Amino acid sequence: MAYPRDLLAPDEEIIIDERPHWKALIGAALSSVLVLVLGGLAWWWMASVDWGSGVESGIGIAVAVVLVGLVIWLAVTPYVRWATTHFVVTDRRVIFRTGVLTKSGIDIPLARINSVQFRHGLVDRMFRTGTLIIESASDDPLEFDDIPNVERVHARLYEELNEALEGDDEK
Repeated sequence: MAYPRDLLAPDEEIIIDERPHWKALIGAALSSVLVLVLGGLAWWWMASVDWGSGVESGIGIAVAVVLVGLVIWLAVTPYVRWATTHFVVTDRRVIFRTGVLTKSGIDIPLARINSVQFRHGLVDRMFRTGTLIIESASDDPLEFDDIPNVERVHARLYEELNEALEGDDEK
């Protein structure tokens, strides 16, 4: 789902609209597979032990509840967090929003940006992702992790900064 256009200022245009790279979901996917494998092993072990019929049902329900809870905590929650995170660059500002129940965000006007950097290691380069670092008028630089095609985003943001600076010089 794209960033809602009704949250933009009049005549503001979106240049880049990205979610974090899917690499951010690898840990969630692997942990949910591990939980399901452990659940299958627990089910197999329960079937091999001779329980009373009421005890077996109670333990089976308890194991199922624990498995569902773990999958929600380890897989569904990170996916929802990923799906509701937006990194947007418009012709006027950089927007970062995240959250479902508790939303948080930051807007950085292009005119306030001092420098833009990116960082990506070997694994990030293999996945074509990285961390975008924006230094603005605030005290600390802001780091945005798992930005897809971080070099392209860096270059495009730099172009927008130059255009914004040129527009200020003409006034």
